[in-house]
Amino acid sequence: MRNELLSPAEMAEADRLAIAEGPLDGYGLMQRAGEAVAAVVLARYPAAKRMHVLCGPGNNGGDGYVVARLLQESGVNVALWESGEPRAGSDAALAAADCPLEPKPLSAFAAETGSLVVDALYGAGLSKATAGDAARAIRISTDLGLPVVAIDLPSGVSGESGAILGSAFRGAVTVTFARKKPGHLLLPGRGQCGEIVLADIGIGDGIIARIAPRTFDNVPALWLPAFPVPAVDAHKYRRGHASIFSGGPSATGAARLTALAAARSGAGAVTVLSPANAMQVNAAHLTSIMLRKVDAVVDLGAFLTDRRPSSFVLGPGFGIGEKARDFALALLGAGQAQDSGVEGLVLDADGITSFRDEPETLFQAAHGSGAPALVMTPHEGEFGRLFPDMADDKALSKLAKARAAAALANAIVIYKGADTVIAAPDGRAAINSNGAPWLATAGSGDVLAGIVAGLLAQGMPAFEAACAAVWIHAEAGSRFGPGLIADDLPLAMVPVLRELMESTAR
Repeated sequence: MRNELLSPAEMAEADRLAIAEGPLDGYGLMQRAGEAVAAVVLARYPAAKRMHVLCGPGNNGGDGYVVARLLQESGVNVALWESGEPRAGSDAALAAADCPLEPKPLSAFAAETGSLVVDALYGAGLSKATAGDAARAIRISTDLGLPVVAIDLPSGVSGESGAILGSAFRGAVTVTFARKKPGHLLLPGRGQCGEIVLADIGIGDGIIARIAPRTFDNVPALWLPAFPVPAVDAHKYRRGHASIFSGGPSATGAARLTALAAARSGAGAVTVLSPANAMQVNAAHLTSIMLRKVDAVVDLGAFLTDRRPSSFVLGPGFGIGEKARDFALALLGAGQAQDSGVEGLVLDADGITSFRDEPETLFQAAHGSGAPALVMTPHEGEFGRLFPDMADDKALSKLAKARAAAALANAIVIYKGADTVIAAPDGRAAINSNGAPWLATAGSGDVLAGIVAGLLAQGMPAFEAACAAVWIHAEAGSRFGPGLIADDLPLAMVPVLRELMESTAR
């Protein structure tokens, strides 16, 4: 599948296991890595005037010495620069000894227009800010606009968090090994990587399986086996019933947008739950979407008994306050009633903000025995309202924050943004990378909530449904491109859904 993401520590463990299993030793893996990088350099930049290989003292630098040797053997003009000698007896020291080029000190680094930089200074394991000679080399390369081929990760980017530590190279191409790292997908690091080439250096899938990573690249392979496909004899209620709470008469559009997205994503029946004073407004705009008056928890209880809906969305345009809290807590408690049929609640926008003063009440309800799956879709501001301590902790990456929030709340957390993270209470997490700036438009999040609810209604497990919804939402927006408004998204989903259905049939 190769969609697992490895932290720097997990990558080090993968190296260790691969070496122990053989047949390659550490230097053999290093040579494979260098060969992969040299092949990319020669294929992409054969006309470079000179190729400057910058080596650090660790294994990343060892890869660089292999690259420098192979490039020289290929007949190109190579300059080798080192920031420090490798530790005696290390694999990097072996690579340096096998490289016939005389290294120059990185402190004297100079380059010329038309040349190329191979960045082998630090890689994914960087834990402190770049400074001194490394920062100077980054600045010179950037000022000259030189293309950079980075080994593993551009130096200055944290493989763990994607944070830029000090300053960082901006790679034209980044060659990484075995699996991508979180820093390849999390911002701002993702913007420094350029094209990412994943090279096979002999660390097999069995090794990765032994590590059992819990972080993934959010691609269809992750969730497609659980994607709902209608049976030949399906009828509308067998395909699931999604219900969306509407706001008052001046704020009904968001709920209708959410409802349409739930229907497009495959829910067989969708009902808008409207306050009495908004019934006429909603009725004037709904055709295939059903309508039900729900003003209070007692009305909701009657609806649950009558129609047994599978999933709910609470928040878009709803309003902030006690009413939202009452509905959410009633639904989370409904699972304790025998055979309620409620499988999931998507809490979005006003639904999230309604609990800003008492988040523990929400978390306690979500932890209750038999509670339906809770999916929360906060953007950065909403995340800070429910999880202020985590939001303010500069030491935590976005991935770590989402994971901690999911465990605390016993919820699937979709921490939205250009690098949306989806996290589950059991520790699984996925980072989305197919987003586009066109999705930054009012109502886009309402559509996302509807897609999640539509997939939940069809019985898709909550984590997989959230991951699929994020990917589908982003893919539809990316394909539509400039001019996108949220109203376009439900129809833009259709070709994406069709392709996914065709994939499941193969």
